[in-house]
Amino acid sequence: MCKRIIKYLLWYAHEHSKFRLAEINSIASMFDIKLSWIEEPSEQPFCLFSLSSESDARKIMSRCVLGKSLYELWCDSDKISDVHKRLKNCPKTFLAQYSNSDQSFRIRIESFGKKLRKDEKLEKIEEFHYLPFEGPIELTKPDHSFHLIEYYGLDPNNVPEKPTRIFFGRWICDGQRSMINKFNLKQRKFIGNTSMDPTLSLIMANMAKIKKNDFVLDPFVGSGSVFVPAAYFGAYVMGTDIDYLMIHGKAKPTRYKQKKREPDECIKSNLKQYNLQDRYLDVLVADASLPLWRNQSLIDAVITDPPYGIREASERIGTKKNYVIPTHLIDGHIPSKITYSLQNIIKDLLNLCAFCLTLGGRLVYWLPVFKEDFKEDCIPSHPCLALISFCEQVLTSHSSRYLITMEKIFEPQLMDNTDATVPETTSQFRHKFFQALKNAKDSDHNG
Repeated sequence: MCKRIIKYLLWYAHEHSKFRLAEINSIASMFDIKLSWIEEPSEQPFCLFSLSSESDARKIMSRCVLGKSLYELWCDSDKISDVHKRLKNCPKTFLAQYSNSDQSFRIRIESFGKKLRKDEKLEKIEEFHYLPFEGPIELTKPDHSFHLIEYYGLDPNNVPEKPTRIFFGRWICDGQRSMINKFNLKQRKFIGNTSMDPTLSLIMANMAKIKKNDFVLDPFVGSGSVFVPAAYFGAYVMGTDIDYLMIHGKAKPTRYKQKKREPDECIKSNLKQYNLQDRYLDVLVADASLPLWRNQSLIDAVITDPPYGIREASERIGTKKNYVIPTHLIDGHIPSKITYSLQNIIKDLLNLCAFCLTLGGRLVYWLPVFKEDFKEDCIPSHPCLALISFCEQVLTSHSSRYLITMEKIFEPQLMDNTDATVPETTSQFRHKFFQALKNAKDSDHNG
């Protein structure tokens, strides 16, 4: 007997629209769910897809951060009269499963792009009097919740008199928006200048398909902000960074009016804060240009935000002049550092992942770009890594950063070429960024 194909309406929070498709595709892939698109995510706050199982829909929403709520879609139209007509023609056998006298229900009216008055909502609810629901009305926690959603478009300055799209369906479950507040940086024990906000950290974990007992590495760990969602999803986390002071919680505080760090401020404290300390392996002071890992597949995912040389210095161990350290100074010697170009940072990162990721393991990292230079073929590549997605976050009028997701598809031992290709434009980002700021400042001054 064939399974019934069910249509679903996913309603999004109105943010990060360019990340929606990649997030849900990654989640579906992680759970090995076959999802058929009816309307892919776009700038509009909803998408439509079909699945053969409600349990699969719930699995997707158990990880979805950008989605607010999921509904089993019964009908949609641009006219309310069509919605009522289709509902009246629903098979009685279909409606019977929601019509028992011991099953409570409610009907809710929602709108996007226009605020409806309470009396307008009540009037619209009364129009569904023909539905054969015999159970008691329960407004807080009903057995079944049915929703009419009216969409009035995205332009608040040009709101139409009538909705341009109307949906009716049964609420299934909500997404994981509550985790954004749960992991709010304002309540985080240990943060730094570049701590990743919780929404983007959660999205990164989803893109990387992080699941229970995965081994996750951040080679530019900083304050360890991406550790939290990874550990929350059940992964064991480990990181490296060249910044000794940051890793050990001794760097200058970044909170307003805080003069010095508290004694227990460190990356591990963040995980203790959420009772995730059993997922913490360690953090090490290390140079990303001199990887300390053996060339074997042992890491399930790498998620990281490499330094761009804007708010944090991009450095590696080295000297501009060759010199010999006197024997009596070797103990306790701190190596000098030189500039680590973004081009080389990304190249070393991709080469590391080609050797150390497991097959099917993912690399998720941020790539800053000067907008006028960016094209898809400018994205760094590696013969062992397949590009899965790239999602833009606009930073300024001239610059963006892309969340790049790659997946390991070959072992380097099987390849003739095992070196990453990183376009020269990547190294030019920092210079062009500051030049654009200078030009804008000069323009304001001259104006």
